[in-house]
Amino acid sequence: MNAQIELPYQRDQFYGRSRRSVPAARRFTEWSLTYWGLAKWRRAGDVTLCVSELATNALLHGVPPGRRFLLRLRYDGAVVRAEVHDSGAGVPRVAEEAGGDEEEGGRGLLLVSVLADKWGVGMRAPGKLVWCEFGIP
Repeated sequence: MNAQIELPYQRDQFYGRSRRSVPAARRFTEWSLTYWGLAKWRRAGDVTLCVSELATNALLHGVPPGRRFLLRLRYDGAVVRAEVHDSGAGVPRVAEEAGGDEEEGGRGLLLVSVLADKWGVGMRAPGKLVWCEFGIP
């Protein structure tokens, strides 16, 4: 009987409401991509940067005191998907949709919208998840 690799791969990690969580999320992403054999993939840095932006947004806007956020990474052989789940209210928007140059925030999602193939927001109770996807040719 031949052993088969099961896809999709999924890795989950919870992070507390701390500044250390963003660099830890980046390291977790880099480790996961390496584990999946994608460390040298030309878009690996884009995935890591987008995870950093989504984690930062969760900490700034979505994680109430005493709560955590979940980073979920998935790889199905064709797509890498990053999701950040938090318990905050509201729907994140890209800066150009949200307001002018004086407005603080939203630029991280602008970066995500440029680097990722797709991104979006899903609602959950409580809170939301913000996701982005990167296709692998």
